[in-house]
Amino acid sequence: MISFNYEVDFILDNEEQFSSWLSDVIISENKLEGEINYIFCDDDYLLEINQQYLDHDTLTDIISFDYSIGNDLHGDIFISIDRVRENAHDFDVSFQDELKRVMVHGVLHYCGYKDKSDDDEKLMRQKEEEKMLMFHVKQN
Repeated sequence: MISFNYEVDFILDNEEQFSSWLSDVIISENKLEGEINYIFCDDDYLLEINQQYLDHDTLTDIISFDYSIGNDLHGDIFISIDRVRENAHDFDVSFQDELKRVMVHGVLHYCGYKDKSDDDEKLMRQKEEEKMLMFHVKQN
């Protein structure tokens, strides 16, 4: 089950659409959907987590805590809406596209993709692009 939680003045439009898309991404990677919690927050909130749990004193757009067991994906994904907005501006993309990229990035980490080396980062970007194309408005 995918859930969305808010620690900032932001509400995800059409949670069901995002949840369905993320479920499809998980299935496309031959994984099983467990409990995945998205927590939308601001820079200060995420900086505190970064300092307290990762000993990093930097701003970031996403921090994911992976509690997966085998192919069952579980975890908490914290996303700074402040960073997403700024990155969208810096990368000259829409806020919505940058948000989708960051959201799927967390799930891809749970699927086993890394982004520490140049080669790993290149594969992660390719997977992000591939999975973003899976997002579409379903017609009734």
